[in-house]
Amino acid sequence: MTRDPIGLALAAMNRLAGHPLLDRFGMRRSVERLAYQGTRSGFQTLAFANREFRRARNLLPRKRLPNRRPGDLFDLNLDDDQQMIVDSLKRFANDVMREQAASCDELAILPQDLQTQAQGLGLTLYAVPVEFGGVAEIQSPVTSVLIAEQLAWGDFGMALALLAPFSAAQAITQWGTAEQQATYLPAFCEDEPPMATIAVDEPRPLFDPMALKTRARRTDTGFTLSGLKSGVIGASEADLFLIAAELEGEGPRIFMVERGTNGLSYEHEPAMGLRAGQTVQLKLDDITLPTGAVLGDDDFNYSTFIDRGSLLRCALAVGCAQAVLDYVIPYVNEREAFGEPISHRQSVAFMISNMAIEIESMRLMTWRAASRAETGKDFHRETSLARLLCNEKAMEVGTHGVQLLGGHGFVKEHPVERWYRDLRSTATHFGGTYA
Repeated sequence: MTRDPIGLALAAMNRLAGHPLLDRFGMRRSVERLAYQGTRSGFQTLAFANREFRRARNLLPRKRLPNRRPGDLFDLNLDDDQQMIVDSLKRFANDVMREQAASCDELAILPQDLQTQAQGLGLTLYAVPVEFGGVAEIQSPVTSVLIAEQLAWGDFGMALALLAPFSAAQAITQWGTAEQQATYLPAFCEDEPPMATIAVDEPRPLFDPMALKTRARRTDTGFTLSGLKSGVIGASEADLFLIAAELEGEGPRIFMVERGTNGLSYEHEPAMGLRAGQTVQLKLDDITLPTGAVLGDDDFNYSTFIDRGSLLRCALAVGCAQAVLDYVIPYVNEREAFGEPISHRQSVAFMISNMAIEIESMRLMTWRAASRAETGKDFHRETSLARLLCNEKAMEVGTHGVQLLGGHGFVKEHPVERWYRDLRSTATHFGGTYA
């Protein structure tokens, strides 16, 4: 039986992982992780070699989802479809994500079986119009933030990775030309949708998404891009990248870059938090793109693009902060000191109350901004306020969670230390999501 180079390399790594000397030198975990990553990368290489987006021949008219008609009364009740989505995702977060969250954080991976189960939920279908095989009939940022909140309750980093293709599909639905929609959107409705991700952040202090250092310029055949992106979620597995760059003389735009493009490379960038999101640094070395690679046309609004991403970031912060609160309340009620639960202490009770108040404030401000976006109203101010509040209060909730658990809040036996690390990212990251 003959083997190709990939097969030979994988066989060698697997034999190494089974060697008994690894236990003697305490190297088994490291080598097993290397073998896992190598095996996964090997199969991904074969999959990526076969992945090709089919260029559209018979174009449908460009589809823009209509806004929801605003109601006559202020109403926070979920409709039946939204309630069904929330219930199913809460079960998935509790039964599947919570069970694997600690190991995914430690190994900085997102297991394939979990991705497969998440694909069974059909999240990307909610981002794609009916005409291209999805189920979306109107714009629904409110539904998007509900999805993000429930997944982040399971795990923030895993939620980011699972939402990356959903976010890319949302952006193409919102802004894509007829050719872009016909080329990419049907793929997101397949049984195994492509991995896609959004790259906005750059590795420099006080990063401002409105002042990008990644540059794009027009050429006779299209565009060239150069720059460096950081904290890109799941880039090592992505088939499609939506990359923010400053287009010379025209301002910031989003460019669609497919895996395998010459000059596109990456290296892993392990971070303090979001480890299950497999953050990567993406390098663009004068990559050449065709004219149709820029997302949208004259109706594209980069500021709105960033605001829609901020909405989902806020929702992720709300979900993770709620997880902290839901965990510490039973803890302080059961943990005793001086013969009574520590929740009887006024300082502890007040801290819990303040956490609940701030989380509800974060949630309501996020929902309000999403509701305005959904009904076609201006939502920049509301999104900015929600982002400012979530930046501050998400970190505060994480800090209080660690404080309430005392020494237990500092060890991996309890998930609060992981949620604390993840919540710190709320104020430092912009890209990767789109409502």
